[in-house]
Amino acid sequence: MIQRIERQFAGRPLIVEVGRMARQAAGSCLIEYGETVLLVAATVRDRPTHLPFFPLTVEYRERSYAGGKIPGGFFKREGRPGEKEILSARLIDRPLRPLFPDGFMHETQIACFPLSADQENDADVWGIMGASISLNMSVIPFNDLVAAVRIGRIQGNWVLNPTFQQLEYSDLDVVVAGTESALLMVEGGAMEVAEEDILEGLAVAHEGIRELIEIQKLILADIRVPDMDWTPVLPDEDLKVKVEEMANSKVAEALQLSEKQQRSQAMASVQEDILTQLAEAQDDDEDQTQDIREILRGIEKRTMRERILTTGERADGRTLDEVRSITCEIGVLPRTHGSALFTRGQTQALAVTTLGTARDEQRIDSVDSKEEITKSFMLHYNFPPFSTGEAKPYRGTSRREQGHGALAERAIQPLLPAYDDFPYTIRVVSDILESNGSSSMASVCGASLSLMAAGVPVRAACAGVAMGLIKEGDRVAVLTDILGLEDALGDMDFKVAGTRKGVTSIQMDIKVQGLTHEILKEALERAHKGRLHILDIMDQTISEPRDDLSEHAPRIISIQINPQKIGDIIGPKGKVIRAIQEESGATIDIDDSGLVKIAAVSGEAGMRAREMIEAIVQEPEVGRIYQGPVKNTTTFGAFVEILPGLEGLCHISELQEGRTEKTEDVVKKGDVVRVKLLAIDEKGRLKLSRKAALAEDAQGAGAPAE
Repeated sequence: MIQRIERQFAGRPLIVEVGRMARQAAGSCLIEYGETVLLVAATVRDRPTHLPFFPLTVEYRERSYAGGKIPGGFFKREGRPGEKEILSARLIDRPLRPLFPDGFMHETQIACFPLSADQENDADVWGIMGASISLNMSVIPFNDLVAAVRIGRIQGNWVLNPTFQQLEYSDLDVVVAGTESALLMVEGGAMEVAEEDILEGLAVAHEGIRELIEIQKLILADIRVPDMDWTPVLPDEDLKVKVEEMANSKVAEALQLSEKQQRSQAMASVQEDILTQLAEAQDDDEDQTQDIREILRGIEKRTMRERILTTGERADGRTLDEVRSITCEIGVLPRTHGSALFTRGQTQALAVTTLGTARDEQRIDSVDSKEEITKSFMLHYNFPPFSTGEAKPYRGTSRREQGHGALAERAIQPLLPAYDDFPYTIRVVSDILESNGSSSMASVCGASLSLMAAGVPVRAACAGVAMGLIKEGDRVAVLTDILGLEDALGDMDFKVAGTRKGVTSIQMDIKVQGLTHEILKEALERAHKGRLHILDIMDQTISEPRDDLSEHAPRIISIQINPQKIGDIIGPKGKVIRAIQEESGATIDIDDSGLVKIAAVSGEAGMRAREMIEAIVQEPEVGRIYQGPVKNTTTFGAFVEILPGLEGLCHISELQEGRTEKTEDVVKKGDVVRVKLLAIDEKGRLKLSRKAALAEDAQGAGAPAE
């Protein structure tokens, strides 16, 4: 049975429909907003997997036909997901995953297909609502209603779900997801927006979320079905009692160790001892290793949380609002354009800046844009296995690496100079060399230092800090600069990056219901205090961008020319521009507007290329003296090339004072002479005078004219 609801939301028509498409899925939903259409389908296996974690996968796959396009490349079909698709899948996954019941181990998949893109409204936020409807109408045991909105602010006015065009004028672009009673996720960037404004925006967003949840209630009223039969995959209770008796005190001792490696080794030793003892006492051959590990993880979580809530002391001995020790170094790599090593506790990021030309820009073919999109700033995050002391195979870039890189990129982007003022393609790579929590925020700090060291004129330094939360009933502890352990076993991961003036990037994931406005406010205030502390330390290393670029970085010179002259610079089959590049050693790019960019490592090479281009595009100026070769002589005068490819006639009467019998008596072919441009007739012909140039030169030298 087809169910359909039509409403107005944020000034545009919203249509939610179930029962027409993808009917063999456990649940499916079609959402149309404006002319953007998204299909979401949820499916589940009928038996649990053997995996030690809940196997939920979210796929967000764009279809090129949604934007009226045919895919590029040889095969002309969609390939592996791009960065936008991966980030959208993570956006949908994060608020949903904590809401599945404990012990549910049936493989679950959520697929989101944008079927139509109106190039005004982004489909990503609707993936969360579509997933919520699809899950709630299915047999999958998911019983919370979740929705999301994008929030923007234009000239002080809050805007729900701003269009792509509106976002260009917004100082905020944040996606907020939540239930009717609580927020679950925040993700986005801002133009140095104050914390109190962020809080106000979250409140506005939550009102929009509640409105969308009311729509979900209406469409789900008659189509809910009972949950599937499933049994929680949890450790045996008798085994749990045994392990807790054996491990409680040992785990507490292990958590007293402040060093991550020592703590990990101690926990591994506890696990090994218990496995050995229980194996000796066990009569059958049943492998209980995974259950024992899970029980120990639960003991570790409970012990760590209770210690923080009771004593206010954390695993590494810090107080709740204390930031780990920080060291900053710049210029650590001699041949790179800019480098920095940022170390905070046992988390270390090596950030390296490389400057390139327009040819190095990233080109993105998106269904949300009519034309190809280019990016002149990229921040890439790498997380090698050795950063956590592990030996794992190296694969392609993970979804986590892409997500962390995008978060750090958003933090830095608002602080970069305008492209017209600094026409470089900028790439920052953050290699995580050590990791114990907050590596994405370490990447923000390292990138800021690296850009300043490279001489990129950023507006201000940027730093980031990750906040955590431990909540048990009414007992609450907000943690500053969380460890990996506190992230994994805590209730919140709240990353905030920005300058002294305000927030530029924010990401929050919540694992518990009931996060109040007061807790959010406290977390943002603590984050602000922690960020200022980090910026104070960073300023001691470098407080403003260097005046000069690295000697190894390219120098870029921009010239605006008449677009009609582009062909003159390129020449037939590119002959002229290749000759300029070969002679000068510079690289030249020209766009359709006539903007010429000259890039060269040597400033001298750049200036030489500029002079050659200016000579080609220069317009003849009446009254100006030029110097050029005689290209041909005739009985009535000489043709002189005053600009490349531009000749004029110096009549025989204008060669010298007095009468001239023969042109060759004064000038010959190949002679370099100085001539004055007297006039340009209606047909564009140039009238030159050697006589006038000689007279003007003589006057300038103080001698009488001939």
